[in-house]
Amino acid sequence: MRRPILCCALFVLASSLPVVAGPLTPEQTLDRRQPSDLNVSPDGRLVAFTVTEPPDGKSAARDIWLLDVASGRARALTQATKVNDSPRWSPDGRTLAFLSSRSGSPQIYLLPMTGGEARPLTKGDDGVRAFAWSPDGKRIAFLAPEPKPDIKPPGGPDDDAHVVDLEDRPDRLWIVDVASGERRLVSPAGWEVDELQWRPQGDGLIVSATDQPANDRDTNRIYAIAADGGPMHELAAPTGPFGGLTISPDGKWLAYAGARVDGPEPHDLYVLPLGPDGGGPRNITAAHLDRPVRPFSWTKDDTLLGVVQSGFTSRCDRIALDGTVTPLPAFPVNPSDAAQLPSGALAFIGETTTEAPEVWLAPLRGDAHAVTQLNAAWSAIPLVKPEFLQYKGFDGTDIEAALLRPAGATGPTPLVVLVHGGPTGRWSDRFEPWGQLLAARGFAVLYPNIRGSTGYGERFMESNRADWGGADFKDVMAGVDAMVQRGIADPARLGIGGWSYGGYMAEWAITQTTRFKAAVSGAGMANLMSEFGTEDGPSYDHWFWGAPYTKPEGFLQHSPVLFLSHAKTPTLILQGEADVTDPIGQSQELYRGLKWYGVDAEMVLYPREGHGLRERPHLLDRLYRIIGWYEKYLGKS
Repeated sequence: MRRPILCCALFVLASSLPVVAGPLTPEQTLDRRQPSDLNVSPDGRLVAFTVTEPPDGKSAARDIWLLDVASGRARALTQATKVNDSPRWSPDGRTLAFLSSRSGSPQIYLLPMTGGEARPLTKGDDGVRAFAWSPDGKRIAFLAPEPKPDIKPPGGPDDDAHVVDLEDRPDRLWIVDVASGERRLVSPAGWEVDELQWRPQGDGLIVSATDQPANDRDTNRIYAIAADGGPMHELAAPTGPFGGLTISPDGKWLAYAGARVDGPEPHDLYVLPLGPDGGGPRNITAAHLDRPVRPFSWTKDDTLLGVVQSGFTSRCDRIALDGTVTPLPAFPVNPSDAAQLPSGALAFIGETTTEAPEVWLAPLRGDAHAVTQLNAAWSAIPLVKPEFLQYKGFDGTDIEAALLRPAGATGPTPLVVLVHGGPTGRWSDRFEPWGQLLAARGFAVLYPNIRGSTGYGERFMESNRADWGGADFKDVMAGVDAMVQRGIADPARLGIGGWSYGGYMAEWAITQTTRFKAAVSGAGMANLMSEFGTEDGPSYDHWFWGAPYTKPEGFLQHSPVLFLSHAKTPTLILQGEADVTDPIGQSQELYRGLKWYGVDAEMVLYPREGHGLRERPHLLDRLYRIIGWYEKYLGKS
């Protein structure tokens, strides 16, 4: 299991959201645009970014937008029904490269800023996953699978049998000539490359890669490789997950996010000197910050600009090579991405629970202000502003939570507690549709950041290792007790729900207590042992539990399926049929067990969907079912 799932001139949605007297609708919650991936042009005059459109049918289109910094005007550069993303400026700023699936699999397209249409630079059936311009702008390095072998299948032309691992084609490093379009393989056969960065000299690249792509553990290391190929030279061997490789402008330092020790998340920020006698990686945030920094980027003075996650909020800090942290002035919204302009001003994407995401500018002098109106119509939609509070966990630990109370509530109301995914995730001050829909219908909603959440330090994040359903569940119940004691929750009308790890916690809750009268489990985990054996990439769960082949006790004793004879709570089970993170078998085991013991349960399967639903009809179906389930068993207010 992985982290959460639960998301021309100035342009406004053509189907502007109507101002209606009734409560918020599921349709309205989907009609939001999400900007992301800010990229500043070399001269600082323009900012390219991606906008994800509201889901329409079976997909959500993404387009490239352009912001003129001086005028504050933003316009769409692409208007396709497919995905266009990852805008990257050429070193001279004359060309914008991006990925587009307009002709099938994602390929690199080049758009001249002097005018004209975008042209494809790469082509083929295999999609490009990531790319980067060379410093001289004459080449682009990219990641894509190695070619298919020309082998006739034993069963004939219609034989689509696949040998797991042996016939998988991992991403390799390629370089394409911008002028001619000729490309060549650079990384050795049998290796998988996950990230790439050019050295400023243009003679080579730094990559995250492994020579064991079929291994189910974290085997990636940091390597240097020459631009014309050759052997991989290991630079560092981080233990546990890491990512976000980025090289300083002078080429002397590599920054990346990595685990404090060995996992479960890349919590700290590291710098690796790239000179011949620089030494090994240095953790520069553990001592002075102890908060996740994602994303981050280099500035010209060898400091890092990072978005720091702290509790329910986020902020921008400058982080020096010695770990000194300089917080920037607080913004009125929470940034999720930030980029520094040559002038020193900042462009960032910001939002709160009640303020929809927009691109903002923070000048050197003056207040930060939104410069796009991608979601202007949302200012007329009534949303419930969260109350941020603390309560004591079962052992006295301070637990932070957000509370939504229905408008006009003066006494106890039905309460639904929602648990985030992860467990190394968090609830933050941003829009979340389940809770807003329920609050609009008279329910109080509690979002607790229980132990195991990010944003509260490495020790807090790791405090539920080998203890899912233990202290973290007690934190959930302590939150419920606090809401009852404060006169907010009706103790006879309590519900619980969540997705992924949140779904697991809902499943665990119904096997441990009968206090909840309704539960919703989305993509949960009923049997931790069988999940380990069927999920895609079990290294995350291995960090928490070890391997079930040698340590089965923890897996079994913390699996809801072992305690289903205790369950009485009506439970709605929601599951994507193509989910490889928490596979369909997990929900099937839960549903069969609940049926076996006569518990009121429904299982809803969503064809083609993975761990996060994408198709608009399915997204709407899920929201309507969630509302209906809680109203059926907790009563309408």
